[in-house]
Amino acid sequence: MILYEYPLHERIRTYLRLEHLFLRLHQLATRMDDLDHHFALATLFEILDVAARADLKSDVLKDLDKQKHLLDAYRGNPAIAEAVLDQVIGELDHCFDTLNSQPGKAGQSLTENDWLMSIRSRIGIPGGTCEFDLPSYYAWQHKTGISRQADLTHWTSTLVPLADAVHLLLKLLRESGVPQKVIANAGQFQQSLPQGRTFLLLRVALEVSQELIPEISGNRLMVSVRLMRQGDDHRPHPVNEDVTFELALCS
Repeated sequence: MILYEYPLHERIRTYLRLEHLFLRLHQLATRMDDLDHHFALATLFEILDVAARADLKSDVLKDLDKQKHLLDAYRGNPAIAEAVLDQVIGELDHCFDTLNSQPGKAGQSLTENDWLMSIRSRIGIPGGTCEFDLPSYYAWQHKTGISRQADLTHWTSTLVPLADAVHLLLKLLRESGVPQKVIANAGQFQQSLPQGRTFLLLRVALEVSQELIPEISGNRLMVSVRLMRQGDDHRPHPVNEDVTFELALCS
């Protein structure tokens, strides 16, 4: 199955982008090649760009606190395993405390590192990190992989509280949705959203063998999925057959 996720709120859009970047950063930083570490730094700077939003940290803290209060309401419910509930609430408390204890915006200490910022200012320029532009960076790339990994671990440690919080919030959000089998008649599917609930994320799961691409749109009132298939010209074209797929709405 290929899983596609579509955010129905701008805040969730930001969380998904951060999660995507954090996963890429982890994958690149655990490798040993200097080129992988170059793109790890490029990813780190992308995270800083997203995290620079003034209200991001506040939004994450509010969502952690909201989730804790929602779960607290389940205490005493015989259908809920208290041990599991305590564990999740403990994780929420830990994420809240570690993120809240950081001064300023997430990753702010990295913006005070002049050497990193000199690379950041050049990395978006085509060929801007050549050895004649940044000789000190060129020298760093010739250090051992272990040495570069230690530097990357040190630099990314300041972003770990944000990464952990975003991963936990998205995990809880995804678990709130129940996948259902639906049919796209002639490749088109629309569903009105129930009133009284705020849905934040739409998840669409398609069989790999179907070779389908979903074009998803949605708002607080309705979601729509249009199924496409890549043609020989590499452009997506609408499909006309009925297709069964899985859909989950998460709130």
